Amino acid sequence: MLSHPVLLDPLQRKVVDSAIREVCEVRKHLLHAVNVRSNHAHSVISAQCSPERLADSLKAYSTRRLKENGSIAPDGRVWSRGRSRRYLWKPQHVEAAVEYVLYGQGDVQFQLDD
Repeated sequence: MLSHPVLLDPLQRKVVDSAIREVCEVRKHLLHAVNVRSNHAHSVISAQCSPERLADSLKAYSTRRLKENGSIAPDGRVWSRGRSRRYLWKPQHVEAAVEYVLYGQGDVQFQLDD
């Protein structure tokens, strides 16, 4: 790692969630589920691009929005190198992934509405 680990506070988590949703809306991807945690994010997205390219876009948009928001320093880094991704070929696999993202993280997902 090049810098200290970043733990996202609730506001930063909302910014990242919003950025992921923005990527999907702008690029016409189908967002099935998203769950931004304090130290990582999970999402299930149907897209007509490689998962590597999609993950890179999500990280770039999120970082840009965090910097614009003043949540991180202009030269700050948030994400580690690499990314985990899976192709989900069958509807039941998508359903299982959505279930895991929303409910399999060990606690209840935070609420976006205040």
